Amino acid sequence: MSALFNGLKAIQRLQVANSSLLQQAARNMAAWNKDYKPGPFPKSKKECIEAAKKYHLLPEEYKPYADDGLGYGDYPRLDIGLGIEAKDPYYPYDFPEHKRNLHEPLHADIDLYGEDRYSQPEKPRFTNAQYWLSFLGVMTGCFLLYFWLEDYKMYRPVAVKQYPGDGRKHYTFERE
Repeated sequence: MSALFNGLKAIQRLQVANSSLLQQAARNMAAWNKDYKPGPFPKSKKECIEAAKKYHLLPEEYKPYADDGLGYGDYPRLDIGLGIEAKDPYYPYDFPEHKRNLHEPLHADIDLYGEDRYSQPEKPRFTNAQYWLSFLGVMTGCFLLYFWLEDYKMYRPVAVKQYPGDGRKHYTFERE
């Protein structure tokens, strides 16, 4: 308990000596950086070119989100494409733990598309019609085998249980 009070006294002495020190420490601990905030929605062609440059995109590739009040501002609207888990694991990424390179623009909903979350899957190997045909083929084959082999019952051949000396009691539980 005394260590806690000594620590608080030390902080109080630091604050008296330099009042802006604690304010700066609180600012540095914040998890928000002004650079992460998108700029205002681009209204002219020149602003679109500047926003594309800001996000390291070509002006032809840059398409902002609609200005509908959700707060995306000048952030680029990216297609989802393939998920992160579909990226090549052996490529020498700048940030291999996230499978991305420096200045690669992120989707606005990147927190939904990580490797441990939903991923836009690759194209399926077969079409839905092929899946249904294979399911119906297997089920039809099972039913045909069932009806074809209905007359040939399979069971364990077991005879009647045999006791020595039918009709006699072998075990009694009465006291003698």
